[in-house]
Amino acid sequence: MPHLRTTDHVVPFQADDGRPLNLVNVRGDRPPSRGPVLLVHGAGVSAEIFRAPIRTTLVDALIAAGYDVWLENWRASTALPPCEWTLDQAARHDHPAAVRTVVTRTGADRIKAVIHCQGSTSFMMSACAGLVGQVDTIVASAVSLHTVVPAWSRAKLRWAVPVVRRFLEYLDPSWGRVRPDEPLARLLTALVRLTHHECDNLVCKMVSFTYGSGFPALWRHENLNAATHDEFIPYEFGKVSMAFFRQMARCVERGHLVSYERLPGLPEDYLRQPPRTDARIVFIAGERNRCFLPESQIRTHALFSRRDPGRHALHVLPDYGHLDLFFGQDADRDVFPLILRELAAPIHV
Repeated sequence: MPHLRTTDHVVPFQADDGRPLNLVNVRGDRPPSRGPVLLVHGAGVSAEIFRAPIRTTLVDALIAAGYDVWLENWRASTALPPCEWTLDQAARHDHPAAVRTVVTRTGADRIKAVIHCQGSTSFMMSACAGLVGQVDTIVASAVSLHTVVPAWSRAKLRWAVPVVRRFLEYLDPSWGRVRPDEPLARLLTALVRLTHHECDNLVCKMVSFTYGSGFPALWRHENLNAATHDEFIPYEFGKVSMAFFRQMARCVERGHLVSYERLPGLPEDYLRQPPRTDARIVFIAGERNRCFLPESQIRTHALFSRRDPGRHALHVLPDYGHLDLFFGQDADRDVFPLILRELAAPIHV
C-alpha cells in the first residue's frame, strides 16, 4: 500500500502543569469510520517517528483501516523546546491532558493507544494510576512496567550517569551531525567514533551509545532502507534530559518503574498496588531489542495475566529490535497487521 494522501491538523493543548504541547490529527481523503487512536513516541524524538520514509507507515495503515489518528508530542518531543523532564511529569500532566483533548475534540467515549518506549512507560504509569480511564486498548511497545536492560546499559546508568549529569543537562545524538559546544559532549562523540564501527552514520551510532548496548542497539540495519538510515535518523533524534536517565537508573536498579518525583496521584512503586485500568493491553517487543530486553514485556504481561488470565496479549517479534518495529522497511508486512488485529480485537476476552 503506498503512502496515502493525508492532511495534518495541529491541535495545541496544555499539560496539566501548564506546559504547551500539541497533538497532530492526521486525516485521509475519507472521514474515519472507526474511533480515535493515540500514538505516543519515545524519548528524544518526535511524533514524526511514526512517519519515516518507508513504503507504508503505521499512520498510513491505521488511516486505511478507518481509524482517526492522533499523534501526541509530549514534553520529551524534539518538536518542542527542550526541557528537563521526568516520566512522572509526563504521566501526571501530559498524557491525561492529551487523552482528554482527543475525547473532547472527537466526542468519543473511549479511545485506543499505541505507545512506545518512554512514551510507553510514562503512559502505563498514567494508566496504572487511573488517569486515562477513557483508553480501552493499549498496544505497548518495547517496555512498560518492568525495566530489564543489557548489562552494559545497566553499567552506564549506574556509573556514567552520575558523572555526566554534573556537566551536561542533556544527551543528544545529534552531536553526530552538529558539533557540540560542551567539552564533555565532544569527548563522548569522539569516544563513539572510536568504538562504534557498524556504519558511517554518526547519529545512528550516537543513538546506540545513548540508549542501549549494541552495534546498533535500537534497530537492525538489515531492517532499514537507505532513506530511513541516511536521511531520516540524522534529523529525528535530539536532546534527552539527564533527569530522565537519573530516573531510569533508579528503575533499572529496582527492576520496575518507580517514581522519581512524588507527584499527587502517582504511586511511589508501580508494583505495590493493583493497576487502576480496565484497558486490554497488548505487549509487543522485538526479539533483538538491545535497548530494553524482551524480558521486560514478558514480565509485565505475566503480571497483568495473573490479574486477568487470557485477557491481555504478548508478541515477541523475531528479527526485530526496538524502533524498527515502526520504521523497518517491511514493518507494514511483519508488524502493522498484528497491531491492527489487536486494536480490533474484543476488549473483554
